[in-house]
Amino acid sequence: MATRLRKTVLPIFCAGVWMTVSEFVRNELLFKGEWVGHFSSLGLRFQTLPLNGVLWMVWSFLLAYLVYSLQFVFSFWKTVLLSWMPSFLMMWITIYNLQVLPLSLLWYAVPLSLFEVIVAHLILQRFRVVR
Repeated sequence: MATRLRKTVLPIFCAGVWMTVSEFVRNELLFKGEWVGHFSSLGLRFQTLPLNGVLWMVWSFLLAYLVYSLQFVFSFWKTVLLSWMPSFLMMWITIYNLQVLPLSLLWYAVPLSLFEVIVAHLILQRFRVVR
């Protein structure tokens, strides 16, 4: 049991923590003003509620699990792209379709989100063992 924890749970936990922190820094510290301003221009109120934080944390750990699972099947860059596309690209398409995506953020969000997935993959590789 301890070996399984060390080989599976700990790497996913570490990558999930990294992704949670990365999302928080990007959306709450760096670009919250952009989100608030954009929502205000739509006549909406951008709220940061505890439930939002919990859901982003769940999202981060699910993404960490996706990267973990793909790394055993694909190369480094395929794993990064196959993780990034369904998590970020499809999310942005969806929120653009809902008209709540501030497009100006994509200049920063695209490279930062790719960096987020790359670092998560590197964290997971640090723990990687042959199955």
